[in-house]
Amino acid sequence: MTTFKDRADKSVGLPELGARLSIAEVFETLVDGEIPIRLTAYDGSATGPADAPYTLDIKTPRGINYLATAPGDLGMARAYIAGDMVAEGVHPGDPYDILKAMQDMKFHRPSALSLVTIARSLGWERLKPIAPPPQETLPRWRRIALEGLRHSKTRDAEAIHHHYDVSNAFYEYVLGPSMTYTCAVYADPDWTLEQAQENKYRLIFEKLRLKEGDRLLDIGCGWGGMVRYAAKRGVNVIGATLSAEQAAWAQQKIAEEGLSELAEVRYSDYRDIPEGEFDAVSSIGLTEHIGVHNYPFYFGYIKDKLRDGGLFLNHCITRPDNTRTTKAGDFIDRYVFPDGELIGSGRIVSEAQNVGLEVLHEENLREHYALTLHEWCKNLVENWDACVAEVGEGTAKVWGLYMAGCRLGFQRDVVQLHHVLGVKLGRDGRWDVPLRPWWQP
Repeated sequence: MTTFKDRADKSVGLPELGARLSIAEVFETLVDGEIPIRLTAYDGSATGPADAPYTLDIKTPRGINYLATAPGDLGMARAYIAGDMVAEGVHPGDPYDILKAMQDMKFHRPSALSLVTIARSLGWERLKPIAPPPQETLPRWRRIALEGLRHSKTRDAEAIHHHYDVSNAFYEYVLGPSMTYTCAVYADPDWTLEQAQENKYRLIFEKLRLKEGDRLLDIGCGWGGMVRYAAKRGVNVIGATLSAEQAAWAQQKIAEEGLSELAEVRYSDYRDIPEGEFDAVSSIGLTEHIGVHNYPFYFGYIKDKLRDGGLFLNHCITRPDNTRTTKAGDFIDRYVFPDGELIGSGRIVSEAQNVGLEVLHEENLREHYALTLHEWCKNLVENWDACVAEVGEGTAKVWGLYMAGCRLGFQRDVVQLHHVLGVKLGRDGRWDVPLRPWWQP
């Protein structure tokens, strides 16, 4: 993804005030260093290597409006999703290669004099904000008026609806038969996606030491993959999701597989599940949605739901450290995960410990998520026409851009994926688990 570097004191290669620049020349003045791809534009100008394998083609003046009024990833995403900028040399279901080629490209902020020259060259009307593509949700500050405070139950429900209630059929095309929208766990990079997803559920099941007759609460259960895996092995399971479409799909699948006596997926906020005294709690991909300031309540809730000696497994995306902003970038926030927040695994461990849970084990599965995202993009490419027919080209492009960008992020250690396993101790503080890890890798 592109980044900006502040260099407002320099006008790199700009002609004198009053001169007119082509779109390609404007691009050249804003980029530090070599341009690694080809850029072409509707005014006939071009820049970058003529033999570059990848090209960004700005098709319309509206594309300039998007790029100029939201510099950075958000403006480029708007132009790309709307079809005003086209990436050539890659499939829209997996633009990973062009993103990788652009990964180290940096832009600087032009001086006031440079901005005047650029504005005159492009036309002042190109600097006027215009409506974004329909796939974009409102900015954070406007969501307060319509949906309430961040991570209120109403606003969380709307955020989950935006991301997950796209189309179950679309998700089936992208995720494959497991309908599992979380990181798989690979013992071998040549494994199929289905092998790795099955292995992920096995790993969590074994880490939680579940056995026939136990009770499991799976919060943020998605389409019920963990719920059904555990129920097939005799565990009584309640799953909770804020997505109505997920809950309906999961309940139908539970019935089809003859698991209704053991398994249930509720269309419910996890905070509204009244039952307690569970042998284990699993949370697979929920923590990213709840807000870092809510971690004390979240881990306190998990503790309250467990019996003494019960185990919990928290599976979530994290940042590689605990110091930077928790908020997602503009593209992710507006198009993918509204109100999503990430922090380092150290904060996850600390907050669990602070409520009195003991952390037994922690591991990083970062490279496993890069492999998972590669497979999801491959599925999107293979099922592109069907996906477009189901959700529209713009939404399909959002998913291709998002998943390819995330794959690059996991590979570059911009984000990680951590398992944190812990226990609710009884009053005597004694473990009821083996002295060493009891699960297979």
